[in-house]
Amino acid sequence: MKTAARRRAIRRIITSLGVPTQRELADLLTDEGFAVTQATVSRDLKELGAIKVRGQGDEFVYALQVVRRDDGGLERVLAEFANEIKASGNLVVVKTPPGAAQVVAGSVDRSGLDGVLGTVAGDDTVLIVVDGQHGGSRLAETLEQIGVG
Repeated sequence: MKTAARRRAIRRIITSLGVPTQRELADLLTDEGFAVTQATVSRDLKELGAIKVRGQGDEFVYALQVVRRDDGGLERVLAEFANEIKASGNLVVVKTPPGAAQVVAGSVDRSGLDGVLGTVAGDDTVLIVVDGQHGGSRLAETLEQIGVG
């Protein structure tokens, strides 16, 4: 739990502030009550996929990469297992053959699709919760297009 909370704090700090060094980030985390070393911060930054980018002026600061993690797996999984995709409000329901819902949900979770807050899988049904900004119908349309390939 401490690691997850610390990494959430790191995400928040480097997203909102221009942090140029690991030492400065460690100091900011210490100010928030986390006992960290530079080595711990280094490991966390690596795990979070943080990179250095040019900030304001000529200073380089840490930033989080936006990575779409789908390697084509979602396309294959939807083409094989998605029997029906329907939207209702900010929800999308994907019907699958019995036993395939976990595979579809896991693939959606790993895909990095914009707006997906999370999934819940039963035996043959996946419920995808979408943020209000994107809406279920928009995601359902996207999933249909991905699955048709």
